[in-house]
Amino acid sequence: MKALVAMSGGVDSSVAAALAKQAGWDVLGVTMKLWKGPGGEAPTAGCCTVSDAEDARRVAAHLDIPYYVWDYTAEFMSGVVNTFIDDYVTGRTPNPCVECNRTVKFDRLLAHADALDCDTVVTGHYARVDRSNGRYRLRRGVDPDKDQSYVLSMLGQEQLGRLSFPVGDLTKTETRRIAADLGLRTAAKADSQDICFVGKGDYREFLASQGVNPPPGPIVDSDGNLLGIHQGVTNFTIGQRRGLGVAVGEPRYVVEIDPVTSTITVGTREELGVTAVLLGDASWVDRPVGGSLLAQYRAHGDAVEADVWQKAQPVRVMFAEPQPGVAPGQTLALYRDDEVVGGGIIHTTS
Repeated sequence: MKALVAMSGGVDSSVAAALAKQAGWDVLGVTMKLWKGPGGEAPTAGCCTVSDAEDARRVAAHLDIPYYVWDYTAEFMSGVVNTFIDDYVTGRTPNPCVECNRTVKFDRLLAHADALDCDTVVTGHYARVDRSNGRYRLRRGVDPDKDQSYVLSMLGQEQLGRLSFPVGDLTKTETRRIAADLGLRTAAKADSQDICFVGKGDYREFLASQGVNPPPGPIVDSDGNLLGIHQGVTNFTIGQRRGLGVAVGEPRYVVEIDPVTSTITVGTREELGVTAVLLGDASWVDRPVGGSLLAQYRAHGDAVEADVWQKAQPVRVMFAEPQPGVAPGQTLALYRDDEVVGGGIIHTTS
């Protein structure tokens, strides 16, 4: 069996490659170059740094497997970065990791796997794939603190049948222990917590570096009373409390962003509650399902009870209780217990 392993230079993908080789697979390691500096140079922070590629290369050499770097910067810019910019300009809250998986990583990796006659694509995601009653199931990773099934919720049967997530059955502690036992240089490497192309900076600084300079506009309360002036809608996200630039004596949160009029509306925590959303670009792991499910709208948020109607697009999801901080542009993943049944992009809230 021939496996194409996506190696980011981190401990998770390093161990995934090691476990694939231990399983007897013919392993090929590859690093996806997704981002480059304004002059074409490798970035010094975020993803695709020279040190990350060097870590991946040296792990591959340690495991005695072939290793390559493939350039996907054009696809990443058009499919992920431009979408990220457009979403903020239009008052939405994007999840670039989901979009990267949707439009770049698995699409391109599976296509390359076909070209190289690879049977499977292996990644270091903390999720699990198994087969039951003739269909593939996508399930949460064993480690609840590291579970990444949310960012994989767009995958379907054809894709899941070609994917393997070896560390999904491990806790992070176990993954690091395996790496240490094997002498892998990434065993103690810190996890990246940043948006890869933003790095350690603020996303607002990144948007400004890309020439995004939206006009100032009013900050109003729910009754339309003027509270202040802001310097651009991209400085705000739904649910934001700090940095609003207004003081009314009690906490206020961003409850609405209108990019057409450049208006930011703030309100109380109660006004922040959302009872229902409409999902666009909905997809299902197997076949469309509805009824009572669990809905998760943040990568590391809790899954909450919801009723789902999916007879047509857009899919309607009604929460059992009002939820704070739900915003257009976010991905919403749907679960039955620990199994992903589908998901989509939140288009509107109510």
